[in-house]
Amino acid sequence: MSRIRFISIEKLLEMQANDQDFKLIDVLSENSYNESHIPGAINIPVDNLNEDTLLEKQITQEDTIIVYCASYACPKSTKAAKRLLEMGYKKTFDFKAGKREWRRAGLQLEK
Repeated sequence: MSRIRFISIEKLLEMQANDQDFKLIDVLSENSYNESHIPGAINIPVDNLNEDTLLEKQITQEDTIIVYCASYACPKSTKAAKRLLEMGYKKTFDFKAGKREWRRAGLQLEK
């Protein structure tokens, strides 16, 4: 099985700044996503993460995928990354810092 790879906030910002193609997935609940999320993110709660929801959101195994949740203490992004890797999505990264560190860095969340 592939190993989980973590991505730093700096690397995520670099990818955004360079218009790199990737899918950013908020794996928290729909309510949490609707309250606030990182700009450009789509919402697939970790418990709904399966092949059908990925196809519905037009995510393929060739896509680079970055998952995140609330903070370093939140286990959902790591759980989601493991699940995606098990399903064959090899270019999956865990932005473990999540929404909390995004805000602490002075970056805006959207609703």
